[in-house]
Amino acid sequence: MNNTEKTPLIPPRLMSGDTVGIVAPAGPFDPEKFMKGKAVLESMGFQTFFDESIFHKYGFLAGTDIQRADQVNRLFADPDVQAVVCARGGYGSMRILPFLDFETISENPKIFIGYSDISALLSVLHDRCGLVTFHGPVVTTLASAAQETIAAMSTVLTSNTILELKPEKGIVIKPGAALGTVAGGNLTTLCHLVGTPYAPSFNGKILLLEDRGEAPYRIDRMLTQMELAGCFEGLKGLVLGSFEECGQPDEIFRIVQEIFRDVHIPILSGFEIGHCRINITIPIGLGATLDTDRQVLAFHEPATVKIGK
Repeated sequence: MNNTEKTPLIPPRLMSGDTVGIVAPAGPFDPEKFMKGKAVLESMGFQTFFDESIFHKYGFLAGTDIQRADQVNRLFADPDVQAVVCARGGYGSMRILPFLDFETISENPKIFIGYSDISALLSVLHDRCGLVTFHGPVVTTLASAAQETIAAMSTVLTSNTILELKPEKGIVIKPGAALGTVAGGNLTTLCHLVGTPYAPSFNGKILLLEDRGEAPYRIDRMLTQMELAGCFEGLKGLVLGSFEECGQPDEIFRIVQEIFRDVHIPILSGFEIGHCRINITIPIGLGATLDTDRQVLAFHEPATVKIGK
């Protein structure tokens, strides 16, 4: 585990006409949804680029581990590509971690966005490189994304807006306020990094968690494992996104209350983040304040920086 906190490496802001590279670091995807999602990116004013190798299939993966890691490495190294968006989650991101070129990625900071299984990459790229990454849509989900999802993604990636996220139906699980660096993503993926050299430290962090299709006892089991492993030591706050098809929300809230019963941190649920109809893009690795009285997660600075004119 790399516990050295790095100064956030904030990527350059996207501008109209910039090229967005597409990678498939996890599972194979539906080509029709891919092309529709690609068209959405182009409708946002971007050019798109991808290597035909992203259509490879290797069992339940989009190519071999080396092939998938090479896609990521090459697009970060490519000066003609200004951002990298993942085609799909599924499974497989953690398998490519040993093959990523962290030095090249650090030297060429770019927007990197995805969610679900991609959480492994979001977390590790921040942990190893200091890069601010983005928990948000993948190309195949953009194909049928709500307009709110597309608008939120565009705002974060192309403007100097300082984000303030307020859930429409926020539920305070534990009251309070805290400052910290936002971390996290998909619970299942993060849990499976525990015990590896890539396990993230949540010390000083506001942790975002979301998931889909996990029974309540599995949610409990994963949180319990992480608690027993010491993952929540020094945690400053907890933000809950969507838990689609994970049982009744009240049951998830009860599990969270029990796991964090002796931890004095603010916990706020109800954020439209993750596997839900609206999937708001949120920076990973950027400082923010979580305030349950105001029911807001307020970032302290823009998530991108302007480069050039």
